[in-house]
Amino acid sequence: QVQLVESGGGLVQAGGSLRLSCAASGRTFSSYVMGWFRQAPGKEREFVGTISRSGGGTVYADSVKGRFTISRDNAKNTVYLQMNSLKPEDTAVYYCVAESSGIFDYARVRDPVWYDRWGQGTQVTVSS
Repeated sequence: QVQLVESGGGLVQAGGSLRLSCAASGRTFSSYVMGWFRQAPGKEREFVGTISRSGGGTVYADSVKGRFTISRDNAKNTVYLQMNSLKPEDTAVYYCVAESSGIFDYARVRDPVWYDRWGQGTQVTVSS
């Protein structure tokens, strides 16, 4: 079973950039669909984006499309979230997620229940 550890969060000014990393344990990283969710205080978890096993397919939330980019390096067992043009409303705890079937189901990728592995989260704070 894969375990996920996020890093790279912090405090940044609006308009700035951050890159989050998610390191996964285990030999089967390349078989997982990977993704990112976020949760702001007092709000529900929100889908950010997801990436297929090969990295050839991605889906993003409308709120981050064009500003955030997900990528993965299967040789390093790591998935990344590059966040540019950050806004105060991007402030949240960001969670790395993994889905073990490996099926890139466009109908389900936005559903947090579909993912069966979650990291502990990393805080991102964007100041105005």
